[in-house]
Amino acid sequence: MKEYLNSDIVIKWQPKLCQYSGICIKILPEVYSLKSKPWIDIQKAKTIELIYQIKKCPSGALSFRTINNQE
Repeated sequence: MKEYLNSDIVIKWQPKLCQYSGICIKILPEVYSLKSKPWIDIQKAKTIELIYQIKKCPSGALSFRTINNQE
């Protein structure tokens, strides 16, 4: 599991669960780039956009929690 964070949210990525459907890349290509290291740069989107996209992940490989634990 890998974690990526900004001041509002922690995104967890579990590669073993990932089905590589590409939905994350289709919704937020500026955040998710297979050509970049790290491949997730959450600084390139608003927290609300990240949450929307994560909720669309079909495998559950991407999940999140807010820093203040509200979600």
